[in-house]
Amino acid sequence: MTADGLIDVHAHFVTDSYVRQAKAAGHHQPDGVPAWPAWSETAHLELMDRSGIATALLSVSSPGVFFGDTEAARRLAREVNEDGAGLVREHPDRFGLFASLPVPDVDGALAEIAYAFDQLGADGVVLETNTHGVYLGDPRLEPVFAELARRDAVVLLHPTSPVCWEQSALGRPRPMVEFVFDTARTVTDLLFAGTLERHPELKVIVPHCGGALPVLADRINGFMKLFMPSERGAPDAVTQLRSLYYDLAGPAFPRQVPALLGLADPGRLLYGSDYCWTPAPAAEAHAASFTSAPAPVDGTTWRSLTTANARALFPRLAH
Repeated sequence: MTADGLIDVHAHFVTDSYVRQAKAAGHHQPDGVPAWPAWSETAHLELMDRSGIATALLSVSSPGVFFGDTEAARRLAREVNEDGAGLVREHPDRFGLFASLPVPDVDGALAEIAYAFDQLGADGVVLETNTHGVYLGDPRLEPVFAELARRDAVVLLHPTSPVCWEQSALGRPRPMVEFVFDTARTVTDLLFAGTLERHPELKVIVPHCGGALPVLADRINGFMKLFMPSERGAPDAVTQLRSLYYDLAGPAFPRQVPALLGLADPGRLLYGSDYCWTPAPAAEAHAASFTSAPAPVDGTTWRSLTTANARALFPRLAH
């Protein structure tokens, strides 16, 4: 693997047990997608080798691990986290792990944070944009974010179906449009709740080029100034959004990345494949675009830039 082998911060794994439990909870067509993807350790490593990906940080995608039963969610989070940690032990240079948390169960989430970091050595955690309508700015989740901030944790956000999808998706797969707006919705919720301002230690990765945030940032900022005045001045949404990290999973080129660069610093941009939910041919084409597309920093390529950014964010991957 070359020195600028990509570090994939948005990569997924699915196990037979996880799919079986998700289907039992009613997720036969997850988020309106016709079928669950096939995944195997071997196929993922082969895809990485073909695409020049040095390391993939694995996470469970939507619909997450909470299907309505608190105890079942705790068990499933522990199961997938141990499965992911096992893959990292077998391939410490090739895989990493974003641990799943059974939110909105705060006690369960706090216990899993401790286990994931202290016992499993997780690289960070993944949080769905909402869980049964509980968005990430909900005050009930403040203890979770406080603990993650105490640990200087990396938090990958992952979109899922909004609570209104039955009406808004119009029968189409929700990842197409609904995921993009639910990403913007939950980050906006974090802004208005003051979570990001209270916990600057958090290292938050926003997926899919920020979803709709690049074109909504100034609008959100204007509304925050109107509705959140204070003696020390209203919070600046744009400044807070610029402090976040953004992965470039999905159709990043040629249109989404230029929009994102109007908001985000190039030093905060990270590569993401979205494999295995993005099929292998599309994932390979996406990786190839990181060699051919012009980079925003002189003397770099998208491959070298995003790899350097990821190594700075994840010190264990720096060597």
